[in-house]
Amino acid sequence: MSQIAEQVHGKFKVFAGPLHEDNTIGPLAKNISRFVSESGVAAKSIGVEYLESADRLIITLGYRDDEPGYPVKISSVSLGKIDALGDDFAQLEGEMQKAGAQFPNIICHELYITDEHDFMMIFMTHEEQQG
Repeated sequence: MSQIAEQVHGKFKVFAGPLHEDNTIGPLAKNISRFVSESGVAAKSIGVEYLESADRLIITLGYRDDEPGYPVKISSVSLGKIDALGDDFAQLEGEMQKAGAQFPNIICHELYITDEHDFMMIFMTHEEQQG
């Protein structure tokens, strides 16, 4: 059943910008989706780092350009303020499960924490084309 070879990739694109006022990735989401669409690449992964001192997100997109592309959507949601500094991550895992249930066709996800200790989750989903 596993088709890991389809997920393997070695090309990357970097996107950067400030957090939106609600701590989501704001316009960066559309920029990533637009790049994927206009370039015709097959998106495989995302990575994220929040640079508190600069109030900027750095988001990386991993992709392949040797197979047909497909449309993706990037969404970010708040998981709330969670005490996840100990050894018990049950609350965080539960919030991640609830958030993920909102999105069909998840390709991958990432987590970042704001300087206000808001846990934010980014999802990259496959957007089926309407036909």
